[in-house]
Amino acid sequence: MAASDQAPIGSGFNRKSTAEDVLGSVSLAGKHAIVTGGYSGIGLETVRALANAGASVTVPARRLEHARDVLSALEGDIHVEALDLGDLKSIAQFTDDYLASHGALHILINNAGVMANPLTRLAPGWESQFGINHLGHFELARRLFPALASAGGARVVALSSTGHHLTDIHWDDPNFRNHDYDKWQAYGQAKTANSLFAVGLDQKWADAGIRGFAVHPGGIFTPLQRHLANEEMVALGWKNADGSVPPAVQESFKSPEQGAATSCWAATAPSLDGMGGLYCEDVEVAALATDPKARYSGVRAYAVDPEAALRLWTMSDAMIARA
Repeated sequence: MAASDQAPIGSGFNRKSTAEDVLGSVSLAGKHAIVTGGYSGIGLETVRALANAGASVTVPARRLEHARDVLSALEGDIHVEALDLGDLKSIAQFTDDYLASHGALHILINNAGVMANPLTRLAPGWESQFGINHLGHFELARRLFPALASAGGARVVALSSTGHHLTDIHWDDPNFRNHDYDKWQAYGQAKTANSLFAVGLDQKWADAGIRGFAVHPGGIFTPLQRHLANEEMVALGWKNADGSVPPAVQESFKSPEQGAATSCWAATAPSLDGMGGLYCEDVEVAALATDPKARYSGVRAYAVDPEAALRLWTMSDAMIARA
């Protein structure tokens, strides 16, 4: 798909729709799904909705016992397996085990992530937001290609964010080696990378029946904000000084159930058959953001640029090869 294809298609849903609304009477019986970060926030609601629709869902987790405890309250065919997205050996072990025990993977939702954390480097020297949010998921998807290709039609959903409006990829220094670290620039870069990953995957894998979508879930209070002090959320306008949430934010933010809706829609909607490489928000294909002042809706052209997507794919491949 070209950037010009970024236009609403009339999904019939809206920003207040929930994951359960989106799936409705859809049956995912016999389908296999993986949801990273599926034991917290919108990931938990994504797993709940997919499992309720009949899918067999695998939740990779760095905190195994915590994940099992949380997910034990859900009904359905849900499995928890060990995975650390910041560790290439862990990714290799998880994917080897999955490929050995599953014939096909129909849905991969790259939902896990970190946001605005202090400068942290992973073992290969990668800045952690780029490393976990993008590179870890990139390698996870690549290693799962045989299962995705065996599905006879699979979708990969990458969780991006309106944070991509903050910056394009720092092409010459994505790991902040030679310029000062800024946690929001790092987050914005990672979210742009998530969108470009979906575009690149769709270009490379559509002929194998694998389509990619990027999703902005909306503003939601979840553990994703764990690195933000209350004072910082006050400065951002998300909270009052006493910790309460201003009415305007209550109206604009979503519940986790609503935040999971666009991921579930992108992963399953028949109306998206034959499409891919698109950025979605509010359970709809997003429009291009042409207003330079736009910040909270639409997608920047640089985040859905096909040439940039292939450039990022090549760069990511090289970074992993050197690790």
